[in-house]
Formats: sequence, structure tokens, C-alpha cells
Amino acid sequence: MAKKLGFGCMRLPLTEAGNFAAVDTAAVEGMVDDFLAAGFTYFDTAYMYHDFRSECVVREALVKRHDRDAFTLASKLPTMFLKTEEDQERIFGEQLEKCGVAYFDYYLLHNLNVTNYRIAERLDSFGFIARKKAEGRIRRIGFSFHDSAALLDEILTAHPETEFVQLQINYLDWDNESIQSRKCYETARRHGKPVVVMEPVKGGALAQVPQEAERLFRSVRPDLSPASWAIRYAASLEGVAMVLSGMSSPRQMADNISYMREFQPLTPDEHDAIARAVQIINRSIAIPCTACRYCVAGCPRRIAIPEYFALYNADRQSLNKGFSVQGVYYANLTQHHGKASDCIGCRKCEKSCPQHLGIVEGLRKVAETFETA
Repeated sequence: MAKKLGFGCMRLPLTEAGNFAAVDTAAVEGMVDDFLAAGFTYFDTAYMYHDFRSECVVREALVKRHDRDAFTLASKLPTMFLKTEEDQERIFGEQLEKCGVAYFDYYLLHNLNVTNYRIAERLDSFGFIARKKAEGRIRRIGFSFHDSAALLDEILTAHPETEFVQLQINYLDWDNESIQSRKCYETARRHGKPVVVMEPVKGGALAQVPQEAERLFRSVRPDLSPASWAIRYAASLEGVAMVLSGMSSPRQMADNISYMREFQPLTPDEHDAIARAVQIINRSIAIPCTACRYCVAGCPRRIAIPEYFALYNADRQSLNKGFSVQGVYYANLTQHHGKASDCIGCRKCEKSCPQHLGIVEGLRKVAETFETA
């Protein structure tokens, strides 16, 4: 991998607001050209992005218009859609055709969590991508991950053939109770795996931070945007090979290129500014839970209250109103804990909460956010 900025093809510009299948291909073509002209090469897509249109857009905007050796392309096997072993061969073939390529430079098992890892093991998905690599259809194999550090350690121990891992990492999630960015990063490093970072700007939330936080950033580096702090934070971590940015406008791309063309890691003063900004941003959070967990022990429905509140806050901070990655983590947790809607309103949790939070009402909001179709 070369320059550390990757073009994430999950939030492309649209011709019709809210219609994620209506991608503005002409705008994407211009962005692709600018990206490559600046010396960047990494493009990341997936089977279901943009209502299953992203891979086709990549073919039209990138593959048909540029030499194959001018770029590297990553796509993903959608574990959540697999029912039989034959599905893998069929979908992989579809993806090659949709992208218009003979091989993928990077290919991932998509969204491994407790549920999807079981599917991958049952269908020997790791074996499938290893065979495709042996056939020359994949150059490097990996997986994207949304779950606990303990599960990540289990997967990497069972599958040392994995060549890289894609993780959600940003400065606000670094110590998040549910997402475990730091713990997952440290696990990947312990296994010696290069890390590709997704969600560095947290669905756009870290591109528009509270005014107090933006003033702080500008006082240190008046030339840099709030988004630059988030992307440079992730890119500064040792072992991070690529940072994906879901750029949805030429303006966003121009901004990213401006500070990533000649990437400079964060200085100690910049790290200090981010630590202070995290405190400011956290004060703006909808439910100010400190994750002390006093509320959990007596819950008759075993509801993961602190984790759910962390995900709710993250979702409120995100500017992305389409796919919610927080919803993925919520579904993971409900495999082993009661759902927010299982709350019976006994209020044992509220009596034990040092922050005196209205937990029952908070859980109602969580359920409305993550359990409605």
C-alpha cells in the first residue's frame, strides 16, 4: 500500500437526495481522476453499497477509464447474505463482473461479528477466499470487523492466513465502551496484521464538531479542517496501512488530498488538542452515561444499558442518515443481552445511577432508533 488515504465508495455523491441508488456518476468520475492525479490509488467498495450499485459505479468511473495497474481495488464477500457454499462462488463472480476486473487487489469477508463469523465458519469462507487467492483472483485476503476485541483475537488466532484487518477507528471511539477501537487495534497489532481504518470521521460527525472544539483545533492549526484531525489521527497510528474516507463531494476530496498528499503524523501538541476536543464533544452527547455499569447488575432483563447508550450517542453524532454502523453493533449485543425494548420500567437501574439519568426513557429512545424497520 502506498499513500494512506483510500477512497471509500459507500457515500458517493447523489443526483437525488436520499436515493442511494442514484449515484452521480459524472461527479464520481471527476473525483476519481483527481484522486489518482494526486498519487492515491486505493478504492474500497462492497456488494451492497449504494443499494448494490457501488461496484457498477466503480466499473464505469474507474475501471473503464483507467489502466488496471493505476489503481488497487478492494471489495467484500457479504457474509450476511450467504446461505450456502455455492452462494460464495456466485456472488464473487457477480462482483468481478460488476466491477469489470479479473481480480481484486484486496478482498474481505464483510462485517465479521458473532453471527457472521458463525456463517463464515460453517461455509468455510476463509477457505473460499484462500482458494481464490491461489487462483490469482485475489491478491490479498482479509476481513472487516465490527465486534469485541475478544472475538477479533479468536478469529485471528484461528485464521493466521489473514493478511490485513479493517477496523472502525476514530478518536471519539478509541475508548468507546461498545466499539472497542483501541482494544481491537491493539489485538490486530499483537497478531502482526496491518490495519485498514474505516469510519475515521465517524459518519461525518467529526467533520462538524461543536464550535468550541473547532475553535480549539483552529487555534493549533488554523489551516486544517476538523475532518483532517480525524483522518490524520487514524493515519498516525503505527501499523495503519490505509485510512478510508467516504468522500461524497469534490470539496471533501480536495480537502482530504490537501493534507494527505504529503502526510504528516500528529505532533504531541495536536494529540493534546484532540484529547481536549474529545472532552468537549462528549459534553454534547445526548445521554451522558459514564459506563460505570452500576445499572447493569440488577437489571431483570440483562439489558446492556451502557453499551446501548454509547451506540445511541454515536448514532446521534453521525451525519450519515442512511446505513448506521451503530445498528450493526446493537444487533451484535442483542444476541447475548436483552433488547432496549425488553425494559419493563422497574427503574432499579435509575436508583443505582450516580449520574441520575432517566434510563428508562433513554432505553425507549434506543429502541426507537435501532429496533424500528
